Amino acid sequence: MSPEESDRYEDHVPTVALFAAVLLLGIADSMVNSYIVLFGADVAGLTPLQIGEWASVFAIGGITTGWWLGRLFDRRPARTYAIGVILVGSAGYLLLPRVSSFPVLLLMAATMLGALGAAFPQLFALARSVLGEGAAGQRSAPLLRSAWSLAWAGGPLLGALVLSQGGYSWLMWTAAGVFLASALTVLVVPRPGPVVAAGASPGGTPVLLTMGVTLFFTAMFAGGVALPLFVTRALHQQPASVGLLFSVCAAVEVVATLGLAVVPARFSQRAVILSGFGFFVCYYALTVVSSDLLMLVIGQVLRGVGIAIVGAAGIRYFQDLLAPATGRATTLFANASTAGLLVSGILTGVAVEHVGYRSTLLLCGVAAAVGGVAFALGSRRQADRRHPETVCR
Repeated sequence: MSPEESDRYEDHVPTVALFAAVLLLGIADSMVNSYIVLFGADVAGLTPLQIGEWASVFAIGGITTGWWLGRLFDRRPARTYAIGVILVGSAGYLLLPRVSSFPVLLLMAATMLGALGAAFPQLFALARSVLGEGAAGQRSAPLLRSAWSLAWAGGPLLGALVLSQGGYSWLMWTAAGVFLASALTVLVVPRPGPVVAAGASPGGTPVLLTMGVTLFFTAMFAGGVALPLFVTRALHQQPASVGLLFSVCAAVEVVATLGLAVVPARFSQRAVILSGFGFFVCYYALTVVSSDLLMLVIGQVLRGVGIAIVGAAGIRYFQDLLAPATGRATTLFANASTAGLLVSGILTGVAVEHVGYRSTLLLCGVAAAVGGVAFALGSRRQADRRHPETVCR
Protein backbone atom coordinates (compact mmCIF):
# COMPACT_ATOMS: atom_id res chain seq x y z
CA MET A 1 0.00 0.00 0.00
CA SER A 2 1.40 3.39 -1.00
CA PRO A 3 1.74 6.24 1.56
CA GLU A 4 -1.13 8.09 -0.13
CA GLU A 5 -3.40 5.06 0.04
CA SER A 6 -2.40 4.51 3.67
CA ASP A 7 -3.37 8.10 4.56
CA ARG A 8 -6.74 7.72 2.86
CA TYR A 9 -7.32 4.45 4.72
CA GLU A 10 -6.41 5.99 8.06
CA ASP A 11 -8.79 8.91 7.43
CA HIS A 12 -11.74 7.11 5.88
CA VAL A 13 -12.05 3.88 7.87
CA PRO A 14 -12.41 5.57 11.30
CA THR A 15 -14.82 8.13 9.86
CA VAL A 16 -17.05 5.51 8.23
CA ALA A 17 -16.95 3.25 11.30
CA LEU A 18 -17.80 6.10 13.67
CA PHE A 19 -20.58 7.33 11.37
CA ALA A 20 -22.05 3.81 11.33
CA ALA A 21 -21.72 3.45 15.11
CA VAL A 22 -23.52 6.76 15.77
CA LEU A 23 -26.18 5.90 13.17
CA LEU A 24 -26.89 2.52 14.79
CA LEU A 25 -26.84 4.06 18.27
CA GLY A 26 -29.31 6.73 17.14
CA ILE A 27 -31.63 4.23 15.46
CA ALA A 28 -31.82 2.10 18.61
CA ASP A 29 -32.17 5.16 20.84
CA SER A 30 -34.99 6.61 18.74
CA MET A 31 -36.78 3.25 18.55
CA VAL A 32 -37.07 2.90 22.31
CA ASN A 33 -37.27 6.53 23.41
CA SER A 34 -40.13 7.28 21.04
CA TYR A 35 -42.28 4.75 22.92
CA ILE A 36 -40.69 4.43 26.37
CA VAL A 37 -43.38 6.61 27.98
CA LEU A 38 -46.12 4.40 26.53
CA PHE A 39 -44.24 1.32 27.74
CA GLY A 40 -44.11 2.76 31.24
CA ALA A 41 -47.82 3.54 31.22
CA ASP A 42 -49.26 0.56 29.34
CA VAL A 43 -46.90 -2.27 30.34
CA ALA A 44 -45.32 -1.29 33.65
CA GLY A 45 -48.49 0.46 34.86
CA LEU A 46 -46.72 3.61 36.00
CA THR A 47 -48.61 6.75 36.94
CA PRO A 48 -47.77 10.05 35.19
CA LEU A 49 -45.83 11.12 38.29
CA GLN A 50 -43.85 7.88 38.31
CA ILE A 51 -43.09 8.27 34.59
CA GLY A 52 -41.77 11.75 35.26
CA GLU A 53 -39.60 10.48 38.10
CA TRP A 54 -38.36 7.62 35.92
CA ALA A 55 -37.41 10.04 33.12
CA SER A 56 -35.57 12.26 35.59
CA VAL A 57 -33.54 9.33 36.91
CA PHE A 58 -32.68 8.40 33.30
CA ALA A 59 -31.29 11.90 32.78
CA ILE A 60 -29.39 11.97 36.07
CA GLY A 61 -27.86 8.56 35.36
CA GLY A 62 -26.68 9.73 31.95
CA ILE A 63 -25.22 12.98 33.27
CA THR A 64 -23.37 11.24 36.10
CA THR A 65 -21.93 8.45 33.95
CA GLY A 66 -21.01 10.88 31.17
CA TRP A 67 -19.24 13.23 33.59
CA TRP A 68 -17.17 10.40 35.04
CA LEU A 69 -16.22 8.80 31.71
CA GLY A 70 -15.46 12.18 30.13
CA ARG A 71 -12.72 12.83 32.64
CA LEU A 72 -11.52 9.24 32.42
CA PHE A 73 -11.25 9.57 28.64
CA ASP A 74 -9.06 12.66 28.95
CA ARG A 75 -6.64 10.83 31.23
CA ARG A 76 -6.58 7.65 29.16
CA PRO A 77 -8.42 7.71 25.80
CA ALA A 78 -9.94 4.35 24.86
CA ARG A 79 -12.74 2.75 22.86
CA THR A 80 -13.63 0.65 25.89
CA TYR A 81 -15.77 3.32 27.52
CA ALA A 82 -18.15 3.71 24.57
CA ILE A 83 -18.32 -0.03 23.96
CA GLY A 84 -18.91 -0.75 27.63
CA VAL A 85 -21.82 1.63 28.18
CA ILE A 86 -23.50 0.55 24.93
CA LEU A 87 -23.24 -3.13 25.89
CA VAL A 88 -24.57 -2.42 29.39
CA GLY A 89 -27.49 -0.50 27.87
CA SER A 90 -28.16 -3.31 25.39
CA ALA A 91 -28.38 -5.79 28.26
CA GLY A 92 -30.73 -3.43 30.08
CA TYR A 93 -33.19 -3.31 27.19
CA LEU A 94 -33.08 -7.10 26.91
CA LEU A 95 -34.25 -7.30 30.53
CA LEU A 96 -36.66 -4.35 30.52
CA PRO A 97 -39.78 -6.12 29.12
CA ARG A 98 -39.69 -8.50 32.11
CA VAL A 99 -39.55 -5.76 34.73
CA SER A 100 -42.60 -4.04 36.21
CA SER A 101 -41.43 -3.14 39.72
CA PHE A 102 -41.06 0.63 40.00
CA PRO A 103 -38.02 0.53 42.34
CA VAL A 104 -36.26 -1.87 39.96
CA LEU A 105 -37.12 0.36 36.99
CA LEU A 106 -35.60 3.33 38.84
CA LEU A 107 -32.47 1.32 39.60
CA MET A 108 -32.13 0.28 35.94
CA ALA A 109 -32.65 3.86 34.80
CA ALA A 110 -29.89 5.07 37.11
CA THR A 111 -27.44 2.38 35.99
CA MET A 112 -27.88 0.14 32.93
CA LEU A 113 -30.20 2.34 30.89
CA GLY A 114 -28.92 5.69 32.09
CA ALA A 115 -25.36 4.68 31.22
CA LEU A 116 -26.31 4.83 27.55
CA GLY A 117 -26.45 8.61 27.88
CA ALA A 118 -22.64 8.59 28.01
CA ALA A 119 -22.31 6.74 24.68
CA PHE A 120 -23.09 9.77 22.51
CA PRO A 121 -20.38 12.10 23.92
CA GLN A 122 -17.91 9.22 24.12
CA LEU A 123 -18.22 8.53 20.38
CA PHE A 124 -17.72 12.21 19.55
CA ALA A 125 -14.69 12.41 21.85
CA LEU A 126 -13.30 9.23 20.31
CA ALA A 127 -13.70 10.70 16.83
CA ARG A 128 -11.81 13.87 17.72
CA SER A 129 -9.07 11.86 19.44
CA VAL A 130 -8.61 9.38 16.57
CA LEU A 131 -8.97 11.84 13.68
CA GLY A 132 -6.85 14.55 15.29
CA GLU A 133 -6.95 18.32 15.14
CA GLY A 134 -6.74 18.57 11.35
CA ALA A 135 -9.52 18.86 8.79
CA ALA A 136 -10.85 15.34 9.43
CA GLY A 137 -11.12 15.99 13.16
CA GLN A 138 -12.78 19.36 12.60
CA ARG A 139 -15.38 17.76 10.31
CA SER A 140 -16.10 14.86 12.65
CA ALA A 141 -18.71 16.61 14.82
CA PRO A 142 -20.96 17.78 11.93
CA LEU A 143 -20.67 14.41 10.16
CA LEU A 144 -21.50 12.37 13.25
CA ARG A 145 -24.31 14.76 14.19
CA SER A 146 -25.81 14.22 10.73
CA ALA A 147 -25.76 10.46 11.40
CA TRP A 148 -27.69 11.06 14.63
CA SER A 149 -30.27 13.23 12.83
CA LEU A 150 -30.63 10.64 10.06
CA ALA A 151 -31.21 7.93 12.67
CA TRP A 152 -33.97 9.95 14.33
CA ALA A 153 -35.60 10.53 10.94
CA GLY A 154 -36.14 6.80 10.41
CA GLY A 155 -35.80 5.13 13.80
CA PRO A 156 -39.26 6.01 15.17
CA LEU A 157 -40.87 4.60 12.01
CA LEU A 158 -38.90 1.37 12.38
CA GLY A 159 -39.91 1.24 16.02
CA ALA A 160 -43.56 1.67 15.09
CA LEU A 161 -43.29 -1.22 12.61
CA VAL A 162 -41.71 -3.55 15.19
CA LEU A 163 -44.19 -2.48 17.84
CA SER A 164 -47.15 -3.20 15.58
CA GLN A 165 -45.84 -6.67 14.73
CA GLY A 166 -44.37 -7.89 18.00
CA GLY A 167 -45.36 -5.56 20.82
CA TYR A 168 -43.13 -3.86 23.37
CA SER A 169 -41.02 -6.94 24.10
CA TRP A 170 -39.84 -7.26 20.51
CA LEU A 171 -39.35 -3.50 20.31
CA MET A 172 -36.95 -3.56 23.27
CA TRP A 173 -35.19 -6.72 22.07
CA THR A 174 -34.74 -5.35 18.55
CA ALA A 175 -33.31 -2.12 19.92
CA ALA A 176 -30.95 -4.16 22.12
CA GLY A 177 -29.70 -5.94 19.00
CA VAL A 178 -29.09 -2.64 17.23
CA PHE A 179 -27.23 -1.31 20.28
CA LEU A 180 -25.07 -4.46 20.17
CA ALA A 181 -24.30 -3.82 16.48
CA SER A 182 -23.26 -0.27 17.36
CA ALA A 183 -20.86 -1.52 20.04
CA LEU A 184 -19.31 -4.05 17.66
CA THR A 185 -18.87 -1.34 15.02
CA VAL A 186 -16.79 0.72 17.46
CA LEU A 187 -14.26 -2.14 17.46
CA VAL A 188 -13.41 -1.22 13.86
CA VAL A 189 -12.27 2.23 14.99
CA PRO A 190 -8.48 2.35 15.63
CA ARG A 191 -7.39 2.69 19.21
CA PRO A 192 -6.75 6.33 20.11
CA GLY A 193 -3.12 7.17 20.74
CA PRO A 194 -1.71 8.83 23.84
CA VAL A 195 -2.56 12.47 24.32
CA VAL A 196 -1.08 15.43 26.12
CA ALA A 197 -2.26 15.39 29.70
CA ALA A 198 -5.32 17.59 29.98
CA GLY A 199 -5.24 19.90 32.93
CA ALA A 200 -7.79 22.48 33.88
CA SER A 201 -8.95 24.49 30.90
CA PRO A 202 -8.26 28.25 30.86
CA GLY A 203 -10.82 29.92 33.09
CA GLY A 204 -12.38 26.64 34.26
CA THR A 205 -15.89 25.61 33.23
CA PRO A 206 -17.43 28.07 30.71
CA VAL A 207 -20.55 28.76 32.75
CA LEU A 208 -22.27 31.22 30.40
CA LEU A 209 -21.64 29.03 27.36
CA THR A 210 -23.02 26.00 29.17
CA MET A 211 -26.02 28.00 30.35
CA GLY A 212 -26.70 29.15 26.79
CA VAL A 213 -26.63 25.59 25.45
CA THR A 214 -28.84 24.35 28.32
CA LEU A 215 -31.43 27.05 27.59
CA PHE A 216 -31.36 26.20 23.89
CA PHE A 217 -32.09 22.53 24.53
CA THR A 218 -34.64 23.36 27.21
CA ALA A 219 -36.48 25.39 24.57
CA MET A 220 -36.07 22.57 22.05
CA PHE A 221 -37.41 19.79 24.27
CA ALA A 222 -40.19 21.91 25.78
CA GLY A 223 -41.28 23.05 22.35
CA GLY A 224 -41.27 19.45 21.15
CA VAL A 225 -43.84 18.62 23.83
CA ALA A 226 -46.00 21.72 23.33
CA LEU A 227 -46.03 21.77 19.52
CA PRO A 228 -48.15 18.62 18.93
CA LEU A 229 -50.75 19.90 21.41
CA PHE A 230 -50.75 23.35 19.79
CA VAL A 231 -51.11 21.91 16.28
CA THR A 232 -53.95 19.51 17.12
CA ARG A 233 -55.80 21.44 19.84
CA ALA A 234 -55.36 25.10 18.95
CA LEU A 235 -55.05 24.89 15.14
CA HIS A 236 -57.28 21.79 14.78
CA GLN A 237 -54.91 20.00 12.40
CA GLN A 238 -54.95 16.24 11.96
CA PRO A 239 -52.59 14.23 14.23
CA ALA A 240 -50.77 12.98 11.12
CA SER A 241 -49.64 16.54 10.43
CA VAL A 242 -47.44 16.38 13.54
CA GLY A 243 -45.51 13.51 12.00
CA LEU A 244 -45.11 15.52 8.80
CA LEU A 245 -43.71 18.50 10.70
CA PHE A 246 -41.17 16.46 12.63
CA SER A 247 -40.14 14.61 9.46
CA VAL A 248 -39.49 17.91 7.70
CA CYS A 249 -37.39 19.08 10.64
CA ALA A 250 -35.35 15.85 10.70
CA ALA A 251 -34.70 15.99 6.94
CA VAL A 252 -33.56 19.62 7.14
CA GLU A 253 -31.32 18.73 10.11
CA VAL A 254 -29.48 16.11 8.07
CA VAL A 255 -28.88 18.44 5.12
CA ALA A 256 -27.89 21.42 7.27
CA THR A 257 -25.52 19.34 9.41
CA LEU A 258 -23.75 17.94 6.37
CA GLY A 259 -23.50 21.50 5.06
CA LEU A 260 -21.63 22.51 8.20
CA ALA A 261 -18.91 19.98 7.38
CA VAL A 262 -17.93 22.01 4.30
CA VAL A 263 -18.08 25.48 5.87
CA PRO A 264 -14.59 27.01 5.39
CA ALA A 265 -12.45 27.25 8.51
CA ARG A 266 -12.14 31.02 8.06
CA PHE A 267 -15.77 31.48 9.11
CA SER A 268 -16.19 32.40 12.77
CA GLN A 269 -17.62 29.43 14.65
CA ARG A 270 -19.05 31.86 17.19
CA ALA A 271 -21.01 33.67 14.48
CA VAL A 272 -22.22 30.41 12.99
CA ILE A 273 -23.53 29.16 16.34
CA LEU A 274 -25.22 32.46 17.16
CA SER A 275 -26.99 32.26 13.79
CA GLY A 276 -28.32 28.89 14.95
CA PHE A 277 -29.82 30.54 18.03
CA GLY A 278 -31.28 33.18 15.71
CA PHE A 279 -32.91 30.58 13.45
CA PHE A 280 -34.46 28.94 16.51
CA VAL A 281 -35.91 32.19 17.84
CA CYS A 282 -37.36 32.93 14.39
CA TYR A 283 -38.92 29.45 14.35
CA TYR A 284 -40.86 30.14 17.53
CA ALA A 285 -41.82 33.63 16.39
CA LEU A 286 -43.28 32.21 13.16
CA THR A 287 -44.97 29.27 14.88
CA VAL A 288 -46.88 31.31 17.44
CA VAL A 289 -48.44 33.42 14.66
CA SER A 290 -49.11 30.44 12.36
CA SER A 291 -52.63 29.80 11.21
CA ASP A 292 -52.12 27.00 8.68
CA LEU A 293 -49.92 24.00 7.95
CA LEU A 294 -47.73 25.79 5.39
CA MET A 295 -46.52 28.32 7.95
CA LEU A 296 -45.82 25.51 10.40
CA VAL A 297 -43.76 23.65 7.77
CA ILE A 298 -41.69 26.76 7.07
CA GLY A 299 -41.15 27.07 10.80
CA GLN A 300 -39.84 23.48 10.93
CA VAL A 301 -37.26 24.36 8.28
CA LEU A 302 -35.98 27.12 10.56
CA ARG A 303 -36.10 24.72 13.53
CA GLY A 304 -34.10 22.06 11.69
CA VAL A 305 -31.39 24.52 10.68
CA GLY A 306 -31.13 25.90 14.22
CA ILE A 307 -30.85 22.47 15.83
CA ALA A 308 -28.28 21.33 13.26
CA ILE A 309 -26.07 24.37 13.78
CA VAL A 310 -26.10 24.45 17.58
CA GLY A 311 -26.04 20.66 17.92
CA ALA A 312 -23.06 20.11 15.59
CA ALA A 313 -21.04 23.33 15.60
CA GLY A 314 -21.58 23.64 19.35
CA ILE A 315 -19.81 20.35 20.04
CA ARG A 316 -16.86 21.39 17.89
CA TYR A 317 -16.73 24.80 19.59
CA PHE A 318 -16.57 23.23 23.06
CA GLN A 319 -13.89 20.77 21.90
CA ASP A 320 -11.75 23.59 20.52
CA LEU A 321 -12.30 25.76 23.57
CA LEU A 322 -11.37 23.10 26.16
CA ALA A 323 -8.67 21.33 24.12
CA PRO A 324 -6.99 19.01 24.82
CA ALA A 325 -9.73 17.89 27.26
CA THR A 326 -11.85 16.38 24.47
CA GLY A 327 -13.78 14.01 26.70
CA ARG A 328 -14.64 16.70 29.23
CA ALA A 329 -15.64 19.16 26.50
CA THR A 330 -17.93 16.77 24.65
CA THR A 331 -19.50 15.51 27.87
CA LEU A 332 -20.08 19.05 29.12
CA PHE A 333 -22.00 19.89 25.94
CA ALA A 334 -23.97 16.62 26.01
CA ASN A 335 -24.82 17.05 29.70
CA ALA A 336 -26.04 20.59 29.00
CA SER A 337 -28.44 19.03 26.49
CA THR A 338 -29.57 16.40 29.01
CA ALA A 339 -30.05 19.07 31.67
CA GLY A 340 -32.31 20.90 29.22
CA LEU A 341 -34.37 17.73 28.86
CA LEU A 342 -34.54 17.32 32.63
CA VAL A 343 -35.76 20.88 33.20
CA SER A 344 -38.12 21.03 30.23
CA GLY A 345 -40.33 18.12 31.30
CA ILE A 346 -41.42 19.84 34.49
CA LEU A 347 -41.68 23.36 33.09
CA THR A 348 -43.67 22.41 30.00
CA GLY A 349 -46.45 20.75 31.96
CA VAL A 350 -46.76 23.74 34.28
CA ALA A 351 -46.68 26.26 31.43
CA VAL A 352 -49.24 24.46 29.25
CA GLU A 353 -51.61 24.09 32.18
CA HIS A 354 -51.42 27.72 33.29
CA VAL A 355 -50.77 29.84 30.16
CA GLY A 356 -51.78 27.64 27.22
CA TYR A 357 -50.07 26.20 24.15
CA ARG A 358 -49.28 29.38 22.22
CA SER A 359 -47.86 31.20 25.22
CA THR A 360 -45.76 28.16 26.10
CA LEU A 361 -44.22 28.20 22.64
CA LEU A 362 -43.60 31.93 23.01
CA LEU A 363 -41.81 31.29 26.30
CA CYS A 364 -39.68 28.68 24.53
CA GLY A 365 -38.66 31.37 22.03
CA VAL A 366 -37.75 33.69 24.90
CA ALA A 367 -35.65 30.93 26.50
CA ALA A 368 -33.80 30.39 23.21
CA ALA A 369 -33.18 34.15 22.89
CA VAL A 370 -31.83 34.37 26.44
CA GLY A 371 -29.66 31.34 25.69
CA GLY A 372 -28.27 33.12 22.63
CA VAL A 373 -27.42 36.19 24.70
CA ALA A 374 -25.69 34.01 27.32
CA PHE A 375 -23.70 32.24 24.61
CA ALA A 376 -22.73 35.54 22.98
CA LEU A 377 -21.50 36.99 26.27
CA GLY A 378 -19.72 33.79 27.26
CA SER A 379 -17.97 33.35 23.92
CA ARG A 380 -16.82 37.01 23.93
CA ARG A 381 -15.48 36.59 27.45
CA GLN A 382 -13.56 33.46 26.45
CA ALA A 383 -12.13 35.20 23.38
CA ASP A 384 -11.07 38.25 25.40
CA ARG A 385 -9.43 35.99 27.97
CA ARG A 386 -7.42 34.16 25.32
CA HIS A 387 -6.66 37.18 23.11
CA PRO A 388 -7.01 40.30 25.23
CA GLU A 389 -5.39 42.42 22.56
CA THR A 390 -8.05 41.66 19.94
CA VAL A 391 -11.79 42.07 19.64
CA CYS A 392 -13.75 38.88 19.13
CA ARG A 393 -15.44 38.66 15.82
